[in-house]
Amino acid sequence: MGLVEDEEAGGTSRRRALWLMGAAAVGLTAIGADEAHPSHASNAAAKPSVPTPRARPVIHPKPSPTPKPAPTPRPASWTQARLTALETPVRELTQLSPPPPPKTIALTIDDGPHPVYTPKMLDLLAEHEIHATFFMIGEQVKEWPKLVRRVAAAGHQICNHTETHPITIAGLPRKRVKKEMVQARDRIADTTGIEPQFFRSPGGAWSKTILELVAEHHMLPIDWAVDPRDWSRPGVGHIRRTMLAGKAGNIMLCHDGGGDRSETIAALRKVIPKMKKRGLTFVAL
Repeated sequence: MGLVEDEEAGGTSRRRALWLMGAAAVGLTAIGADEAHPSHASNAAAKPSVPTPRARPVIHPKPSPTPKPAPTPRPASWTQARLTALETPVRELTQLSPPPPPKTIALTIDDGPHPVYTPKMLDLLAEHEIHATFFMIGEQVKEWPKLVRRVAAAGHQICNHTETHPITIAGLPRKRVKKEMVQARDRIADTTGIEPQFFRSPGGAWSKTILELVAEHHMLPIDWAVDPRDWSRPGVGHIRRTMLAGKAGNIMLCHDGGGDRSETIAALRKVIPKMKKRGLTFVAL
C-alpha cells in the first residue's frame, strides 16, 4: 500500500508540475502576442487614428431667373403703325396719323384704377364689346397692380397720367415734371409690360415744358373735345347729355377714379348703346 500511495502521490505531483509548466507557457505566449499586436500597445505608443474624410455636400447653382420681356407699346385699335400727332395736344382723332376710320369716337377714362369703379367700368365695356383708353395715375397703379393687369388683359389701352396727379403741373419745375412722367411710365411698364405711348396732363394743363418732355420720352400729348366734368358729380343727366353731344372724331373724357363714380357708370349705361345706334364705333388710342 505504501508503494501505491507513493506512486499515486508522485503521479499527482508530476501532473501538477506539467499543468503549471503548460500554464506558464501559455502565459508567455499571450504576453508575446500582446506585445506584438498594436491594439494592445500602451497609450503612449499608440498610433494616432486617421479621421475619415467627410463628403462635401453637392451645391447645385440656382437657376437664373427668366428675364422679363422688354415693355412694348400697344398699337391703336385701328392700326399696327405707331401714331404721330399732326397737332399738339391732340383733341380730335383726326389730329392723329394714321387716322382712324370715319364714324369713330374715343372714350378715355382718367384717374384710376379704383377698386370699386374700375371693375364696374370694365364690366360695362365688356357688355357692349368696346375698348377704351385708360389714363392711370402711378400711385394708383402701385396700389392696385392686379386691377391694372386686368384692364390690360381686357385689351384696353393703358396710358400715363403722372405719378401723383399734381393739378398745378404746368407751373412745376422741369425736374419735377420729368419725375412725374418717368415714374408713372416706368411703373405702368413694369406692371403691364406695356410701354405707354400717350400722356395726359392733370386737369388738361399744358405748358411748353410739358410738351417738350412728352416728346422727349416718345409719347403723344392727349387732350379731349368732350368733357362732362363728371369728376364734380354734376348728376347723371348732365353727364349723359354732355357725352351724347359728342360726334365722330371726338375724344371724350370721363373718370373711373378720384372718388365716387357711380354717376359716370350710370350715365355711360345710356350713352354707349345710343352712340352705337347712331353708327359710331368706339376705338382705343
